[in-house]
This record gives sequence, structure tokens and C-alpha cells, in this order.
Amino acid sequence: MADTSVASHPVKVRPVKVRIDFVSDVVCPWCAVGLKSLEQALTRLDGQVDAEIHFQPFELNPQMPPQGEDIVEHLQKKYGSTREQIVRNGDAIRARGAALGFEFNMDKRDRTWNTFDAHRLLHWAGEQGAERQRALKHALLTAYFTRGENVSDREVLLRAAAQAGLPLDRAGEVLASDVYAADVRAQEIFYQQNGIQGVPAVIVNERHLISGGQPPEVFEAALRQIAGVSG
Repeated sequence: MADTSVASHPVKVRPVKVRIDFVSDVVCPWCAVGLKSLEQALTRLDGQVDAEIHFQPFELNPQMPPQGEDIVEHLQKKYGSTREQIVRNGDAIRARGAALGFEFNMDKRDRTWNTFDAHRLLHWAGEQGAERQRALKHALLTAYFTRGENVSDREVLLRAAAQAGLPLDRAGEVLASDVYAADVRAQEIFYQQNGIQGVPAVIVNERHLISGGQPPEVFEAALRQIAGVSG
């Protein structure tokens, strides 16, 4: 008698696609922490969740002058922090970054800068693809927090674009003009009007908000719940 049994094969489940809007600024230390945490969570969810990250603009200091401000004086004025509190907070951020594989060199970050041109460049990079935009975001965060560079300076921005694999001729054209200025302003207003007052703000599928530089475990648990995948 012929064997009519059918061999069983495991069913391959396609990962659940999600959209993530990462609202942040490139001079926000907790945004660097939050991004690294989110990326670690997504690595743990590889094969279960397929996420595309879109970086959205938020300026911590939209009125920052072109020459920037001394970082200690700025934090003292904005938050009423003492120098000792600023040092302690910096140590805590450095430790969080190190645990996630991001290097904060707070001694090199002596000023904070206007970030509007950086956001214009990120907006343009998003038109070149999500991965190009993410690469530029990483390059800008590293330029500021690891090397202490001026992220309002055109040469610094062009180096970041080159590191992200973006065409330098077009990047230069963007920076030499006011292109995308209206788009960035519109996005900033949109998120402010929808309740985003602090960053990082991680918005999943345009509905679910995860606030702050959360640990990877928090992002992972939230994404599992939203995507409906088991642990």
C-alpha cells in the first residue's frame, strides 16, 4: 500500500510591518539613547517585526542664535540646573550610552547649536530612503555627542551626509538654499499641535506613543503588544 502521508513543514510567518515616526532633535542626548534602545529592541524582534523608521523634526531651542550658546550656561538658564547637577546628569547619560554602544564625550560638547539646517538635511535624506535618513541621523548624533562638532556648520553637515552615502552635490545645494524649510516647519507644528512637547517621542503606526529614552525592554514589550507578536 502506498504511503500517502504528507510531511509537515513549519509555517513561515511573515514579520508584521510597522511604521515608526521618531520625533527628535540632534542635540538631544536622550534622543541618542532612545534611538539606540529602539534599534536594540528591533534587533530582538528580527523576523517578527519589520519596522521602517522615519525621523521627524523637533527643535529643542528653535530660537538658538547661529553662534550657539555655552552648554553649561544654556542648561543653567533653561532648567535652573547647578553645575554639579549638570555633571551628574552627564555622567548618567554617558553610562546609559555606553551600555547601548553609543559614546558620549561630554567634555567635548561645550556648546549647543541651532539645528534647523540639520533637520532640513534629514528631511531631504528621507526622500532618498529610510536607511539613508537613519544613517544621516546617526552621523549627526555622533558628530555632536562623540566629537563635539558644530551641527549647524555646513562642513560638518556635509561630512555627515558623506558618511551616510548621500550625494554631496545635492546636499550642498540643499544647505545653500532654503529648500525644505517650509516642510520642516510644517512637521514641527504638526507634532506640537498633536501634543508632542518633549523628545524623543516614538510614534508607532501613527497611533501609539512611547515617550522618552526608554530601555530596550520597554520598546520591545510595547512593539510586541502593538504588532501582536508573542515573546
